[in-house]
Amino acid sequence: MFLLLARLIDIYTFVLLIRILMSWIPNLDRSNQIVMMLMQVTDPILEPARRLIPSIGMIDISPIVVFIALSVIRDMLVRMG
Repeated sequence: MFLLLARLIDIYTFVLLIRILMSWIPNLDRSNQIVMMLMQVTDPILEPARRLIPSIGMIDISPIVVFIALSVIRDMLVRMG
């Protein structure tokens, strides 16, 4: 069970990475179905992190903190499994 949760975190981390890379694309059509789905899946984690962690100038570092937190949780799950 713990290893399954760790794999789900791996998948979510990959989806989060795609979302972050998409943010670097200028003129991205945010009404695209895939873009909307990725935003709906990742916003529940990113939005609270953005409220807690201030941006440094124009750079949003909250995804880095989310990646670190997910990595720590994943490692704990793997050790428990």
